[in-house]
Amino acid sequence: MSTSAVRIRPILRPVRWIAAIVVFVILAIIPLVLNDLTFFVQTVLAAVVVTGLSLFMGYAGQVSLGQSAFVAVGGLSVAALTVNLGVPPLLTLVLAPILGAAVAALIGWPLLRLRGHYLAFGTLAVLLIIQTVMATVPFLGGGIGIFGIPPLSIGPVVFSGQLPYAYLALAALAGAMAVAHNLVNSRFGRGIRALAGSESAAASSGVAVLRSKVVVFAIAGAFAGLAGGIGAFFTPFVSQESYPPLASFGYVIMAMVGGLGTLWGGVVGAVALSLWLQLLSALAALPGLPPTAGPILQYAGYGVVLVVFLLLLPRGIVPSVADAVNRWTARRRPPAPPVPTPEEVAADAR
Repeated sequence: MSTSAVRIRPILRPVRWIAAIVVFVILAIIPLVLNDLTFFVQTVLAAVVVTGLSLFMGYAGQVSLGQSAFVAVGGLSVAALTVNLGVPPLLTLVLAPILGAAVAALIGWPLLRLRGHYLAFGTLAVLLIIQTVMATVPFLGGGIGIFGIPPLSIGPVVFSGQLPYAYLALAALAGAMAVAHNLVNSRFGRGIRALAGSESAAASSGVAVLRSKVVVFAIAGAFAGLAGGIGAFFTPFVSQESYPPLASFGYVIMAMVGGLGTLWGGVVGAVALSLWLQLLSALAALPGLPPTAGPILQYAGYGVVLVVFLLLLPRGIVPSVADAVNRWTARRRPPAPPVPTPEEVAADAR
């Protein structure tokens, strides 16, 4: 390793932490200036889900098209337990990520033996099964959903209005990113990164392939379950329409747009795609357009974003910006001094 690399790394680490703190401070200010926080909360919760999905897809090299299934598990655990059984709201929020992780681990043990598009369609099938169960089991809402979810309360403090949920969502995002950062930089994280390159090579180097994939899948399920639980309190209503398959495709596109295998890719991708879909929703509301314009533009919007990024920025926004910054700093860095010849070294020694 060169001495310049040794000098640069200690400098970059505090800079990255300072940048992360600045970003979260800005995010914490935004709810104070907005009248309606629905879009903000939904975007932050999507970033929580995509952070887990980026671990599974970007670092472990796997594919999931059914991440909404674990969002549904978190939302249903909050709705069904509070409304039907009277369980304290805070306890159900604690259970939401636990149940999300448990369901992911349970179905992941047999499912993650599949690879490629077989795994992708398998995860999508899980989402469709959960939607069917929600539509048929009265305890889970039947065909009408579950209304009247009580507000979240922590001791004597009751969450009233949208602002507390905005900060709760931000806290969930910060926690998810901290867990992901520590996981990626751990010994286990090095093992899951090896899976993305070659499972055979990872196994030969001592990585427990199936167990590692199940653990990462469970962590992604926990993040999704937590987002689903917070979303259920925020709404406060859940039904099978709350977790459509299109949302799962949206999470995948967010991860790809932001940059798979990057901690900030989930945040950047969620913000970018959510703003794009918000713009399309505004266009669909223009006078003269048919009522079906909204869904049509949404489907078309997903397709346009996917094609554009696959052609122009296949690695996503965060890696592309990082590469551009590295090239710019490399051009501005002064050239290295010439290496002295043996004759010059001998002359200096005299």
